[in-house]
This record gives sequence, C-alpha cells and structure tokens, in this order.
Amino acid sequence: MNSAMNIAVIIAAAGASRRYTDSGGLRSKLDEDLGGKPVLQRSVEIFTKHDDVKFIVVAGPGDDAEFAEFKSKHADRLGLLGAAIVKGGKEHRWQTVKAAIDAIPAEAGGEKITHVAVHDAARPAASAELIDRVFEFARHHPAVVPGFEVGDTLKRVSQSEAPARPSDPLAAILGASASEEKTIVVESTIDRAGLFAVQTPQAFTIDVIRAAYAQVDLSSTDDASLVEKLFASEGKGRKVVVAPGDPRNIKVTRAGDLPLVRAIMGLRGPEERPAHKRF
Repeated sequence: MNSAMNIAVIIAAAGASRRYTDSGGLRSKLDEDLGGKPVLQRSVEIFTKHDDVKFIVVAGPGDDAEFAEFKSKHADRLGLLGAAIVKGGKEHRWQTVKAAIDAIPAEAGGEKITHVAVHDAARPAASAELIDRVFEFARHHPAVVPGFEVGDTLKRVSQSEAPARPSDPLAAILGASASEEKTIVVESTIDRAGLFAVQTPQAFTIDVIRAAYAQVDLSSTDDASLVEKLFASEGKGRKVVVAPGDPRNIKVTRAGDLPLVRAIMGLRGPEERPAHKRF
C-alpha cells in the first residue's frame, strides 16, 4: 500500500450516556472534567498532535434539541481545535458514523484524504504511542483495530426469576414494593483462546470505510465489524488486522471509570484542584 497518509478522524459523540448516569454519573460523561477540560475535548485534542491528521469531525446527538445543547457546550472549544461538528444518529452508532463519513471532504488543506480513523469520544486516554502504532499499521493494511488478549475469565449469564436479595419482611409490612432486581446466574464459561478486546481508534482506507457503509445491512457493534462483512462478501481473503492495543485506553462507560481515567492521565477532578483552577 502507498505509505502516504492523510487522515480524517471521526469522533463518535452521539451516545446518551445512559449507563454512565444509571451508575451514578450526574451528567453526560463527555461533559465530565479531566484536569479542567471536558472528556470530549481531551478525546479530540489527542489527534491534533499528529501530522497525518488533516481533518477532524465530531458527530454529536441526532435529536435537534440535544444537538443544539451539544453545540452550545462544545462548539467554541472544538472550533479552536479545528474540528467540524455534524449531527449524528438518533438510534444507532452506525448512523452517527455514516453522517460523519458523509461530511468528510475529498481534500483538506490541499491534501487528498486517504484514510479515516474512527474514535470513541469517551476514550480520552488513548496515548500518542497507541495512535502512532495504529496509523503505522494502516500504512500497510486497509483495516486496522487496536486490541489485546482478554485476561479476565468470561462467563455467559442469564437472569433468574428469583429476586437478587431476600425480601425484607418489615419493608413489606410498611408497604414498600418488592425489589425488582433479578439474580444473575452463570450459564457457562467462555473459552478465552483467540479472544481479543478491541478498542478505538480504528483506521481504514477511505475507499474501504465508504464501501462498508454503503452495504444494506449496517447492524454492527463497531466499524470493523462492517468491514469484516464487506471483506467476507468480496471473497478476496482480505482481513481486518489487529495492532497491539493498550489496556489503559479505557472507555468511560460507568461512573466508576472516570477516576480510573483521571489516574491514568495524571489529571485531577475539580474537587481536587484549587478553587481558581476548577473547571
């Protein structure tokens, strides 16, 4: 493959943060403070330091009111970083990424865009070394994802009809409703052999990612899975390649993830900083 690379970066930022708020988060995870800057800004900034990146587009919420609020919070900061903002999807991640792909120009800064990298807005701890590694692999392969072997034991589970905790007789007497929490039970243990945890950024030649998103069935868990479908339909033996990932590149999904990200990045929350330096 041609080693020349001019990359457009897509930051997928349309998620509703439901798991984050359900687990105790008080606001959108992308608005949370990382050393005086929101998570979203940190996730965009890491790409501005790479010379191969020629264009950055952030895809926000698909709902009109939510998108307007998103822009009011982030447009000024993202504009200073040179990032464009587009409205993403209302229901599915693929809708968000497709909207961003459609917004990528043929050229940026006089350079023809050759590759697209897609990154989760909630992964602000992706290191420069990881991004460089993914981009270097992308010089030689049409589709690259960062990943690493799964270390934890994996269990397939289901919900039991039995309550998770014994009912409280006193609560029943006082008229309190019974807990609706169900017991999670183990059905089987999954063999970890050959299993990798995959992260972002995921990088593709622009022709490959456009072709992947032109398919009829766009149901997917990530962008690479659409490319896998494309390659399988071609029958040419092409495969998505895995570059060494980084366990520190965690995604802020639940409220407990935020302190971990701060520790990884060496940043403090607002309550840990002097009042005049708080976000």
